Amino acid sequence: MPSSPPNRAVVALAYDGLCAFEFGIVAEVFGLPRPEMGADWYRFQVCTERPGRLTTNAGLAVEVGAGLEALAEAGTIVVPGWRTQDPAPSPELRGALLAAHARGARLVTICSGVFLLAALGLLDGRRATTHWRYAEALQAAFPAVTVDADILYAEDGTLFTSAGSAAGIDLLLHLVRQDYGPDAANSVARRMVVPAHRSGGQAQFIERPVPVHPRSQLAALLDRIRADPARTWTIAAMADAAVMSRRTFARRFQEATGKTPGAWLIAQRVDVARTLLETTTLPIEDVAQASGLGSAANLRQHFASQVGIPPHLYRRQFQRRAA
Repeated sequence: MPSSPPNRAVVALAYDGLCAFEFGIVAEVFGLPRPEMGADWYRFQVCTERPGRLTTNAGLAVEVGAGLEALAEAGTIVVPGWRTQDPAPSPELRGALLAAHARGARLVTICSGVFLLAALGLLDGRRATTHWRYAEALQAAFPAVTVDADILYAEDGTLFTSAGSAAGIDLLLHLVRQDYGPDAANSVARRMVVPAHRSGGQAQFIERPVPVHPRSQLAALLDRIRADPARTWTIAAMADAAVMSRRTFARRFQEATGKTPGAWLIAQRVDVARTLLETTTLPIEDVAQASGLGSAANLRQHFASQVGIPPHLYRRQFQRRAA
């Protein structure tokens, strides 16, 4: 297991009207005992501006004992949702969060939680995401923020934002992967019975929320491509394998995945490259060949476009954490 983050304290910020699902996944990832991870796992705490009883959006009540002083000790602060109308924080909360950011704490938002960071001005000139339903409102309210509604989560320095509810799981597993490596993230994902990493963006899941039938010809083809991404998968080859005309294949593929066949294939290959960079010391040229991206130049182009940093920097992050 790679070395743990320097500050393992994770604090979830609760508030009146707390988003129950978003809070629940934070507690699931960071708050459950995980003896299989050893003693050096996260330390989880919940705080709020005015300790006491809070309501949730599910009609439940929660008791929170810690106040904003807990933020001063946190290495990671998670905002599980927030108000989309009048998101401005109180002066006390503003000061606590800005101080945490200034000392290097990670600030993480799920779904509408991004509105709080935007109201603090921390996202000005940065890329961020939120639930697709809120993207236009976020951009209109905070024009200095670069809102990307097509991705599941965004990372910009120590600021992390995620799309709608379930995308928060993707982001939290990404943090575990950064802190403890891919094996730890896979272990947490298995316990939650979710994929350790999902490719694509929000549009992939908006277009067709119900997946194609596992016995369908198209689903079988997707499995074949995932199993052998380095094969030469032309549109004609994929259509033939699915026993469809090219036109029918392209239409049904878009309906099922929210992407064109070419865009989906590149995303799968980038995922393979990501895993190889995390878990092997293969040269970049070999990673490009094994993932199906062909050349180091293609790998760099597509990896940087989808992940946000070039492959050699991505690998260096994991090498530093493993040191």
